[in-house]
Amino acid sequence: MKTVTCFLTPSSPWAYLGHARFVEIARRHSATVLLRPVDLSRVFTPSGGLPLARRAPQRQAYRLVELARWRDHLGVALNLHPRFFPVASDEASRLIIATDLAAGTDAALALTHAMMRVVWAEERDLADPATLASLLAAQGIDADAVAARADEAHQAYEANTEQAIRLQVFGAPWYVVDGEGFWGQDRLAFVDRALAR
Repeated sequence: MKTVTCFLTPSSPWAYLGHARFVEIARRHSATVLLRPVDLSRVFTPSGGLPLARRAPQRQAYRLVELARWRDHLGVALNLHPRFFPVASDEASRLIIATDLAAGTDAALALTHAMMRVVWAEERDLADPATLASLLAAQGIDADAVAARADEAHQAYEANTEQAIRLQVFGAPWYVVDGEGFWGQDRLAFVDRALAR
């Protein structure tokens, strides 16, 4: 059975655009998914990457063009200027990890998608604890069981980020199959092929 590792942050529009396709590809190949939320700000630094606000104006403008192209191509609801972005996503990332530990990867993948929709389609604040609690409830996830894994999730979040840096990850989403890295939702066709090998 193949394994695919997915490094992401739930505030990434690119991870959001690719998430449903990624899950479908992994399921079609019966691949084991290792979901690895990371602190993207720490991943950027060693590679010379810059936070969005510090990028050149022409790069910021072209990002919006590409987001609109992919949104329209995929038919995915996406607000180019969401009310709550940029947004701190550390707590959300740790909640994904705790959910994975407490309820399994399928639940964590579904929660991840719901979190991304909060930012990019629903105009809600992903950093608000009330928003996170409502997402757990909507997904039918036991909040107490998730809370019991909080310490493990915190340690795993740090470990995920360090692993991403070691593997020379420099953006999100980033997929790894058989040691080969694929950056971006526009590389999912290659992920599909790698899982089929």
